[in-house]
This record gives sequence, structure tokens and C-alpha cells, in this order.
Amino acid sequence: MKDDADSDVPHANTELDDILSQISDLDKWREIFNARGLELQDCIKKPQGKPEDDGEEGTGRPPSGSRPSRENTTLLTPPYSIPRALAVSPGLGGLPVAPEMAMNLRKVLFGNTFHIFNYEWKKSFFKFREPYSDLSYALETERGGARAIQMAVQANIVKFLLFTQNASSDCCMQSLREVGEKEQERALAAALTDILWTAGEEQSAAVSLVTSEHSSTPHLDYKQDNLTERLQLFNFNEKEDVRKFIYEHIQCFKEEGSHGVILFLYSLIFSRTFERLSEDLDSTTSHLLYPSLGNFVCRQALMNLLLTGRASPNMFNGTLQYDEHGEPLEQPLRGVLSRSDVGYLYWSREQVEHSQLPKVGSMLKTPKLPIWVCSINGTYSILFSPKRSLLSDWKMEHLFDLYFYNGQPSQRSTALLTIDTHSHHWEMGDGGTLGDPEKRFPSVEMTIRTKWEGAAIDWNGTVPFF
Repeated sequence: MKDDADSDVPHANTELDDILSQISDLDKWREIFNARGLELQDCIKKPQGKPEDDGEEGTGRPPSGSRPSRENTTLLTPPYSIPRALAVSPGLGGLPVAPEMAMNLRKVLFGNTFHIFNYEWKKSFFKFREPYSDLSYALETERGGARAIQMAVQANIVKFLLFTQNASSDCCMQSLREVGEKEQERALAAALTDILWTAGEEQSAAVSLVTSEHSSTPHLDYKQDNLTERLQLFNFNEKEDVRKFIYEHIQCFKEEGSHGVILFLYSLIFSRTFERLSEDLDSTTSHLLYPSLGNFVCRQALMNLLLTGRASPNMFNGTLQYDEHGEPLEQPLRGVLSRSDVGYLYWSREQVEHSQLPKVGSMLKTPKLPIWVCSINGTYSILFSPKRSLLSDWKMEHLFDLYFYNGQPSQRSTALLTIDTHSHHWEMGDGGTLGDPEKRFPSVEMTIRTKWEGAAIDWNGTVPFF
């Protein structure tokens, strides 16, 4: 679309004005429509039965000063709006989110009431790969801030498929290749439920869904997003009731256009409650997302909330009362207080080069189950083993396999990595001194070595990637 056509976009009716007011980045709007082979003014359907005016100089634009009449125009659905089929009835029994709650929700996410989720977040949902395939257990993610949440849910899906369904024994990878569509839905419902229930301290959980009607009128200093104002909240005091409710409405999280990741994030915050979140956070962190390269990215507090149920802002164990010089801190820094089912590993080449790599505490490094969400150079992935005993028998850690999945559509099968911590000790000089650092020291391998120092790692024929 030509930039000089901006002034010629017809303001057909107030509905179009509302849509345009929600677009924080007009270039993104152009990108969306161009990708669909449309021009922005194509969203206005011309009256039937009248010849089309070529407009000025055969461009198809309306002549200067002309505007189509409001009664003869129809809008196409904007590409990020929630389909009516994915909006629940206002009479389902949920509680409308009051304006004050909507304000608090914005503040705990963005630190203010004016930021709203961008297109990348709005289009994110929990999309599985093909059933009964090598990756039938796996979610497909895109690059962006929502990927961290998707991969945390992915780790809990693996937990359900490998260990919850087979609580008495080790499972095998073959079972992850035999997941049908219904089992995918059950696994997703179980994963979302586990995270929400843990955040509610295993006493309660909340699920937020979108209704077809606005349920609240926001304050003047609040920017509407046509989503938060339509929320209804469903509260539960039994974990099984949460699971059943999510499973019954699983399309609200797994269908395109559902805003499924945002709805789950809202549910997570409401499950934790604003009061508990204020107790979890410390002086270093006041909200859960921060802007980076035109997107909103998850802070460590949000990752810890997803993994441990508590929004601790730091990766170390316990609470830090003193600085590195032994002097008392003005305010304590809060870390991770207990082990969780899913662990966390972190590595950043840039921070290593500047000697600024933060250390992950043993609470996150050594979870109850051999599953880890990995933050590698700012992107998220998972490592896991189907062997439950890996972390409970030190002899198992001499030579073992880990499976790696990064959520990207380009990955066609789960990567198998063999980890040897006993027969050969890896040294930094083993990679040589010349060439691409990623080829000499693959980032996934360096991440694994934050847990198993000096491990030799064999990709079994796969070219290293992350």
C-alpha cells in the first residue's frame, strides 16, 4: 500500500474508527493486509449494483473529498479479532472483570494502564503439531514474547504425557509419537490446570474467558483493547473442576483467533491474585513484562511464576539479605524457595562475553522431574528425558540421553542428545580458536553444561541448533 494513500482511507463508520484506534503500529496493519493480498481500503465493501469508480488516475481510490455512505458499507473482520464462536455466553456464570481489576491487570503486566498487547501477542495461541507424528506432543510457536509462555506450557504437556499418565514407571519416546487430537486437548487442559493450580497455592484457581459483550466500562486513563473489557472470571476451589472447565472450553485456548496465550496469562495472574503478586515481587521488579525490540518480553518473575507458582524476580535460591560485600541490602531480593516439577536453565552468549551471566540456583536446575525450560540467547526451548530416575540416581547421570525441542516450525523431529559426564571431560579449548563461536561452542551445549559441568555432548548426526 502506498504511504500517500493514508489520507484516503475512508472512515466508513464508528466501528472502523474503533478498530483503527486500537492499532498502535500502522505499518503492522499494512503488513497484515498486504500479506493477505489486500489494500487497507479493501476492507470496505462497495455498495452492490453500482459500477465501481476507478477514482483518481485509475488507482481505484475514491475521488478527492468523496466518502462512501455509512449505510452502504460493511467491514471485514480484522485479522486479530476473536471469532464469535470462541466467545462464551455472558450467562455462563462468570464474574465480570470490574474496571479496577482491569486497571490492576494492566499495571501488573506493563507497569501502566496505556500499554496493550500488540499483534504478535494477540495472534498467539496453543497450536499442536500434526497428531500421530514425530512431534504430535509438541506445540508450534513463533518468535516473540509469547513464546516463553508457550514453552512453559509445553514442558507441562510433556510432564503430563510422560509422567502423570504413567505415574508408576518410566515412559518412552514412542508414546509421544502416538498422541491423537483428543489426547492433545487433554494434555493441554492438564498442563494449563497444573500451572494455574500451583499459582493458587493448590487451593484455588481462576480461568478468564472472553464473552460476546463488554462487561465493564474502563476509566478515562485506561486504553481499551476490546478484550480485557469483555473478560469474565470463573473461580474454582477444586483442581478437577478447573481441569474439566478448561477441557470443555479448550477451543478458547487452542484455536486460531482465540488470543489463547493472553487469556491463559490473565488466568495465571488472577489465580495468583494481585495481593500475592505484590508479596512475590521485590524492589527490582514491579511488573511482569518489559518492551524489547518492538515486542513485550517476559521478565524472570513471570517465568518463575509459570514454573514454581511464585513470581520470584530472581533465579537464585532463597532470599538475599546481603550484597557481595556482606553489607545489608536496603530491601531483600527474592529468589526461588522450593523445587518444582519443571526446571529452568539459562545461558546467554552476550552475557558470558561480558562476564555477566547470572547463576541459576539448584532449586531450578534440579527439578522433581527431568524436564527443563531453557532460555538460550533470549529464545525459549525445552530439554527433557523420559527417564524419571535421572535426577534421583547419580549413576544415571554418567551417560544419558536428553531430547531437545525449540517450538519452531522448521524443526521436524525431536533432537536426541547424548550426554557423557564421566568418560570424557569437555574443556573450553576443545572447540578450537577460530571460526563461528556458535559452531565451536553450540549454545544448547553450553546451556547443558550449566547443569552438568564439563559434559561431552553428541548430537547423534543432527547439526546443532537452538
